Amino acid sequence: MAALAGLRVLGYSGGVAWVARAASWRVPRGQELGGHVQLCRVSVCGGRQYSSEAKSEDELRVRYLEGEEQGIVVLGINRPQAKNAISKGLLKSMMKTVDSLKGNNKVRTVILRSDVPGVFCAGADLKERAKMHPSEVGPFVSKARALMNEFANLPMPTIAALDGAALGGGLEMALATDIIVAASSAKMGLVETKLAIIPGAGGTQRLPRAVGVAVAKELIFSARVLDGNEAKVIGLVSHVVEQNDEGDAAYKRALALAREFITQGPIAMRMAKLAINQGIEVDLATGLAIEEACYAQVIPTKDRIEGLLAFKDKRPPRYKGE
Repeated sequence: MAALAGLRVLGYSGGVAWVARAASWRVPRGQELGGHVQLCRVSVCGGRQYSSEAKSEDELRVRYLEGEEQGIVVLGINRPQAKNAISKGLLKSMMKTVDSLKGNNKVRTVILRSDVPGVFCAGADLKERAKMHPSEVGPFVSKARALMNEFANLPMPTIAALDGAALGGGLEMALATDIIVAASSAKMGLVETKLAIIPGAGGTQRLPRAVGVAVAKELIFSARVLDGNEAKVIGLVSHVVEQNDEGDAAYKRALALAREFITQGPIAMRMAKLAINQGIEVDLATGLAIEEACYAQVIPTKDRIEGLLAFKDKRPPRYKGE
């Protein structure tokens, strides 16, 4: 265990400590890098080869971009026969991928998109669900909820690009990212009450945090479906773009955002995300203590010195995540 003086653990959420001023703050071993404590997992993934290739038959295509876009990873959902519905197989593939990403400090931004035209994700695979025994449904939903939590807790920035419909679990998946970009023609909604169930993969919790309690209740109670422009008005999405002839306008806007993100200090980006995510869940005094602790992690980094030297020399910084 590593410790920071002057802070006391209040509790843990998603493997991260909530802290306040007092005794000491401990974080799990393995969340350290370069001689200083890291508040999120940024261990080096040895020998990882970056490639833009992805197998066409994979239900989840993982592409590591190269060149000036190195550091961006694109996850493409690819179940055209089921409108990208969430199946046991897709769930397993996504969990495995997320698990590999969270321990790779070469990854600076993750984009989640669809490789199927006209749809992001239609929600749970209802054909598969209909074949499940009632005793299987609860565990499956629990696994879906765990996936969304793991995605939300990825230490690097994440962006969802909605170029098509995101319904039910599909929208819950998007809500687990940091930023949602949508085409104006994209449709989205938590429609579970139409099926006499409720959102079970985080929707009842993340939607109110995104749009407010009253609006979230109205949307869930009515199972209403919004387009991109309507979603932008209520703050559900951060950017809305007109769809292009290729059907990937939201992805292109997400990629432009990712290009902005990867030029910043990677450790600073992770600490900023951690400070925001944990801080909004606690009172202001505790949130400020979290911010102070996160700031302490960037002080001893080589990147901070590089930023100062680059400013002095009037050149772009060359950050290495150290």
